[in-house]
Amino acid sequence: MMKKTKAEDNKINEALKDHLKVKRGVDGLGLFAEQPIKKGEYLIEYWGPLLTDEEVEKKGGQYLFEVKKNVTIDGTHRANTARYINHSCRPNCEVSIKKGRVLVYTKKAIKAGEELGYDYGKDFWNEYIKPKGCRCIKCKEVGTLIAPKQ
Repeated sequence: MMKKTKAEDNKINEALKDHLKVKRGVDGLGLFAEQPIKKGEYLIEYWGPLLTDEEVEKKGGQYLFEVKKNVTIDGTHRANTARYINHSCRPNCEVSIKKGRVLVYTKKAIKAGEELGYDYGKDFWNEYIKPKGCRCIKCKEVGTLIAPKQ
């Protein structure tokens, strides 16, 4: 299997943007499927400049994605379409970190119009979600705050 270049990955991400649309979700902006997507499909890469732990401490924010010790992706740039995937307590997507890259895949089949979501993890939950209560689509459906899986 040949390794893809960053340019090839960008072409893939651009093609996928035809299948994905950023629009209002239950918790601000979200990313939605424009057509059905099969289980196990690669969707998009979460990307941005790489920061050290020291730079993360100075910058702070919610669009930071740690990929390995002392390396974090700063996904704040709005061209990083993957940043619009919201947290979900019962996600339909999952993240795979491979060689310092964050790749998003479908965890199950997704219907056209469905909002994409993945579990942001325990640390993000405790710092940003728990104090306000979870507003993901699944928690809104059942009308309760659901704790993250440990």
